[in-house]
Amino acid sequence: QVQLVESGGGLVQAGGSLRLSCAASGRSSGGYAMGWFRQAPGKEREFVAAISWVGGTALYADSVKGRFTISRNNVRNMLYLQMNSLKPDDTAVYYCAANSASSGLGGWFNSRSGYNYWGQGTQVTVSS
Repeated sequence: QVQLVESGGGLVQAGGSLRLSCAASGRSSGGYAMGWFRQAPGKEREFVAAISWVGGTALYADSVKGRFTISRNNVRNMLYLQMNSLKPDDTAVYYCAANSASSGLGGWFNSRSGYNYWGQGTQVTVSS
């Protein structure tokens, strides 16, 4: 079992920055790939970014490429999402996710079904 708890959301003006964190617990050996998804009101949950266990591979949705950076600290069992140049369209609940069956990123990396553990989400609101 893996427990994921997000934090760091809030209200920010357009052009501002936020850093989301996700604390992982329950499986001390780690070794799993992780990702961030988001869900805006009335929309489907969508992929934002994913990172392999070692951190050498990071993949992003086109909508956030160049503005968001995913990273992880495996010693502290933490996942991060640095979000810069935020836009009102980035407003959503952001979810941390883990694939406990894979340390790398496969063809599933941007699919909800590719992850078997999820956090409860943290709200990010970007005002114009």
